[in-house]
This record gives sequence, C-alpha cells and structure tokens, in this order.
Amino acid sequence: MLQQLKTLIIFWLLFPVFSPVFAQNTRKISLEDVIKESAFRPKTVNGINWMKDGRYYSALKNVDGFPVVVRINLETGEESRPLIDGRTVGVDFDSYAFNPDESMALLASEVEPIYRRSSKAVYHLLHLKTGELRQLQNGEKIMYATLSPDNSKVAYVKENNLFYEELSSGKRVQVTHDGETNAVRNGAADWVYEEEFSMARAFEWSPDGKKLAFIRFDEREVPEFSMQVWGDLYPENYLFKYPKAGEKNADVRVLVHDLEQGRTQPMDTGREVDQYLPRMYWASDSQTLAIVRLNRLQNQKDILFANSTTGASKPILTETSATYVDLNYNDHFLFLPEENGFLTTSEKDGFKHIYQYDLEGNQTRQITKGDWEVTELVGVDLDEKKVYYLSTEKSPLERHFYSIGLKGQGKKLLTPEPGTHAIRMSPDHRFFVDAYSSVSEPLKTRLMDAEGRLLKLLEGNTELLERMETYAYRPKTFFSFSIPNGTELNGYLIQPADFDPSKKYPLLLYVYGGPGSQNVVNSWGGMRDWWHQHLAAEGYVVACVDNRGTGGRGRAFKHSTYGQLGKLEIQDQLAAAAHLATMPYIDGERIGIWGWSYGGYMSSLALMIGHDVFKTAIAVAPVSSWRYYDTIYTERYLQTPQLNPAGYDNYSPITHVNKLRGNFLLIHGTGDDNVHFQNSVELLQALISADKQVDTFYYPNRNHGIYGGNTTWHLYRMMTDYVKNNL
Repeated sequence: MLQQLKTLIIFWLLFPVFSPVFAQNTRKISLEDVIKESAFRPKTVNGINWMKDGRYYSALKNVDGFPVVVRINLETGEESRPLIDGRTVGVDFDSYAFNPDESMALLASEVEPIYRRSSKAVYHLLHLKTGELRQLQNGEKIMYATLSPDNSKVAYVKENNLFYEELSSGKRVQVTHDGETNAVRNGAADWVYEEEFSMARAFEWSPDGKKLAFIRFDEREVPEFSMQVWGDLYPENYLFKYPKAGEKNADVRVLVHDLEQGRTQPMDTGREVDQYLPRMYWASDSQTLAIVRLNRLQNQKDILFANSTTGASKPILTETSATYVDLNYNDHFLFLPEENGFLTTSEKDGFKHIYQYDLEGNQTRQITKGDWEVTELVGVDLDEKKVYYLSTEKSPLERHFYSIGLKGQGKKLLTPEPGTHAIRMSPDHRFFVDAYSSVSEPLKTRLMDAEGRLLKLLEGNTELLERMETYAYRPKTFFSFSIPNGTELNGYLIQPADFDPSKKYPLLLYVYGGPGSQNVVNSWGGMRDWWHQHLAAEGYVVACVDNRGTGGRGRAFKHSTYGQLGKLEIQDQLAAAAHLATMPYIDGERIGIWGWSYGGYMSSLALMIGHDVFKTAIAVAPVSSWRYYDTIYTERYLQTPQLNPAGYDNYSPITHVNKLRGNFLLIHGTGDDNVHFQNSVELLQALISADKQVDTFYYPNRNHGIYGGNTTWHLYRMMTDYVKNNL
C-alpha cells in the first residue's frame, strides 16, 4: 500500500491540477473530433508474425488501400519487398498466417463477425513461391482455419462440424458429422464459453500434426433465446442457445481425432456432466493432453492429464476456493520439455503468481512473489532459464514487463517507461514488441531485444502528439481516498482546460465496476475517455473510481463482492461522490453517473439507492437482474439463483425502482445477444408499476456495442445533450 501511495503521489506531481502546457491552447475538443473524426485514436501496428529463422518478422500494412505483408530485418529494421501483395494476388485479405516452413500463407477475407470473438470468413491458401492460390471449401465461409504444426494440413469448422484438408492434394476429410445449429457444435465454442471463457476456436492440433483435440458442445437441452430482427414487413426471430443463471448448460466433452487411424477417442473427464472444460494444452510428445476442468460453481479447478490414444486421465493438480478459482483469458498453462513439469498461475497466496509443478502435480517452486499480481505469463526461455511476464509490481495502475530466472532469481524490469505495456514476444524469446501508452502519451510500438534494449520504433504517433498540442485539455490526474472501513480506492479526474478552483463545476462519474475489471489505469484513453474530455471542454468535471471487486489489487480486494454483487460497489461509488463533493470546486447538487453493461447496472442502482446524492444517471445496455444473465459469469460470483436468491434480488435495480428520484436515461440495443433487451424491458415494466417517469431510447437490431452506420454519433450526441440538459 505504501508503494501504491508513492505511485499516486508521483502521478499528481507529473500531472498537476494546473497544466499550462495543454491549457494554453484554444481549440476545444468537440464531439465531432471524438466521434466523427476519431481525432484522438492512435495508429497501431497490425499483423506482426515472427519468422522461423529468428532474423525477421513480418507485418501487415495498408498500401493504397490494399493489404501488403512485408518482411523486416530484426537487426537493421530494413524492410524487404512484399511477401504478399493483395493487389497482385487479387485478395483483399484481413489477416494472414504462415505454415511452419513459411512456404504457404493462409489468407482470411470477407470476415463476418458473429459474436464477440467468433467470425467466419473466406480463406485462401497461397503458395508463396509459385503464386498458386486456391480457396478452402470452394470459397464458402468457414471458421477458425488453422494450419497444422507438421506443415501439411489445415483444420477448420463449417456448419458446426470439424474438417481438415491436406495442403498438397486438397483432399478434404470431415471429422465430425453430427453438427447442427442450436443442437451440437464441434470445434467451435458455444455462446457462453466464447463470452465468459474468452475462447471461440475449440480445437487444437497436436505438436506432430497427427491428432486434433476438440470440444463437442451438446446444446440440445440448453434453453433457447429469441431476438426479433427488425426491417422486413414481418420481423424475423433469431434463435440461439443462451443458458441463463441456474439453467441447463451444454453437455461438453473433449475428444481426440487420430488422423492416421481415422478414429475419434473421447477423453475421460469424470462422471460429472454439469461442469466446464474451458482449456486444452498438448504436451510436446503429442500423447498427453492437459485439460482444465471447473465445477459448476467454479470453486474447484482440476488439471487432468489425459492419454490421447486411450482417453484415460488422472487429476494432476486441484485448486479450491471458498469463493471462486480465477480463470481469465490471460491464464496460461505451459508444459516444460524434458520432464521439467509445467508452469501455471494461481491466486492461492492472495495475489496471482507463477508456480512450477512436476508432472505428478507436486509444487516445485513459486517463481514470483509479492503484494502485486502477475497479469500475464508471456513465455519461458529454457535455454536462458528465464520466465517472462507482465505484472502490477510498479503500480496497480500500470502493467510492466519483467524477466525472472526459473528459480525465482535475477528479476529484471524490461519496460521502465511509465504506463501500460502490452507484449508480443518472439517464439525464440530473443525479441519482443512492446505497445505502451500513458495518460499523457499515445500508443508507442517498439521492437526490443530480450534485455529491453530498443531496436526500432515501429510507430510513435508523432502526428497525434503534434495534433494534441493544438487542443486545450488536461490529461487525467490520479487520486486515492479511504472509505469508512479504511480501504483505499483509486480514481482519476478530468478537469476543464480553463479550470478555475474558485468556480463550482457539475460532476459526472463514469463507472464499470465489475469483478476483475479496471478503469483507473495509466494509459491513453479510448473513445469514451475523449468523450469525457469533450464534456470537460463544456464545463464538467468527470471522475472515475474503481470500487471494491475490481482488479489489479489482489484476491481479497477482488473477491470481496462475492455472493452480493452491487452491495459494496454501490457503497464505494456513493463514497466516491461524497468524497469529491467535499472539493470546493464541485457542485454537490449536480452530481451524475453513467455506465455501460455492468456499468449500466451500477449507474441504475446508484441513482435509485443514492437518490439523495445523484441527480442524473445514464444506463447503457444495463443488467437489471442477474437472473437474466448467463451461467458462467453470474454463478462464478453469485452461485446459482437456487442457492443464493437474495444475492440475485437484493441489489437488482428492479428491487429499488420505488426509490428513483432523479433524471434517468435508459438505452439499449434490441439485438443485444449479451445483455438482452429483456433487461431494459423488465426494468421499464417495474418503473411503470412504480409510476416513475424516465427517458428511454432503443436502437433497432444493434448489439451490445451499439454501433454501425450513424449509430455511435447518434448515441453520444444524445447522451451529451442529456448531460447538458439534466446535470
């Protein structure tokens, strides 16, 4: 905690209340700048692939509106002639991948998003030497095309079945035959696994390319959700399987298909059917498959080692919790060769750290330790006996890249620059690409060696920096304060460029607040952050506070909201409003709050429970009752509705509609597959029953992101007007 306070003090010194560097300029940040012009969006470096010889990497560029893949020398930074030129091959591709010997490339075009992480596309195979080009599946759209490690095949999913093709002959083999929409899915995750376990492709090649492990989802008994699609004379119903809290999940099995034998073997994952199997990892021998198993309540995680030939398995490692065992998209399981066991991460000592185990599941050592969290296990270099990872050690508001010896010695910070770093490391661990930013510095993308030395600046966003010098604005400043029980919360403030401490300003709180999330971070903002800057230009102070339950500060802080979502979070947001209202420049009669998704749940609840504090709230795509949300997310934090009904109802906004006093704007997309439009319909029904007048707006056929065409502009202009007219 002392280190955290020191960090926060440093932020205050770096970004003081009065910032003449930015405030001296006269150009106001307009809504058009933020939404229509995307004036504050930094350039990124896309499509980086490390080449097999360790001397080059490839990158995807846009040249005259066409995709071009170039090869770049790691030592000199020199760029070669194009490896793949979309103009020459005649394919306007969105992404690419090489086969292991880099003789072929797989090109994805006409990508069609499905849900958050799923998509289908037209795939082409390009022979790089001959220029020969052919389509997979005769140009029909398929999903998750993935080249095999042995350089000879490509696997993909089509119409819920798993296929593979031989690259040399084009021979196509259908591995499964029972795939059916809203019934059985092979090799592609169902909706709830995709959303909550951050996975879409549900198959993995063995290292020798002779086997395919895949997950089969039997959804036939999962309740079906219906969304109306508007536009035709008679609206159509879109039906998909969505297990709401307490309802039936898909029956899930892991299977391994032996390509040479033409045989598919189920893996033994225990007698319990009502469980989750969200991860698979192959050992280097292509014989052992590690399977992660979670029970329905997610308070026990097992790692099973399965024999890919016989299907026999045994639990190697079990972790239990009185709340839940954390499993997120950055969790890693890494087999170490030569009987060195495996690495994985755990929160068992109170903070997420890296542990080494032998192949019998005995802990060999804890590699990282401290009152900070490992946020990503990036890789292991066995030649150098080093582990690479991202962590919060410098500050919970930042992410930095470190190396450490396999025995926990010789830790080295590789990215000392303040901010939030994201890392992509080369397979041989000799180089990494560092993409980082801070509140005052837009995204920089750098090529570095494994010792943290700069080799080349790939993108510095100097044009954006120069453009920012023409605007009158103040970067976020960070602060912390204590709530009544002594817990410190972190927050940020955005003040008008011409801030005058003798004036009174209305305050708008921005909230998300969900388990493990984090909004208060030292990074360049996205569109919402720059909308907040526009509001500051119009005379508002905008603040955000990460309440209890959010991430980056250890297990106790994150798990404190278990079993009672909404209770502590609302207490903390009310405490934040009260704390900020003591500032002489805040008008305590004009405090508002807004949020999206979980944040919409929070802003709705805050206005109702805190009607004497908040004057106005905007809720976009809110959860109004956790009974309407999915099994995996909701039950992880609340158990099932059958086991914990009070946890579902006591802090539902629907329960508190009678307390509504202020101005309330409720916004939702009717095509939201994630937080269903049902949430707003049921909340509005309760508000009508309570005789409460509110403002509502619904976007036809828009999903959880509420975008497309003129939608984003329309949405933010409406919210801007609502803030101006009601706060």
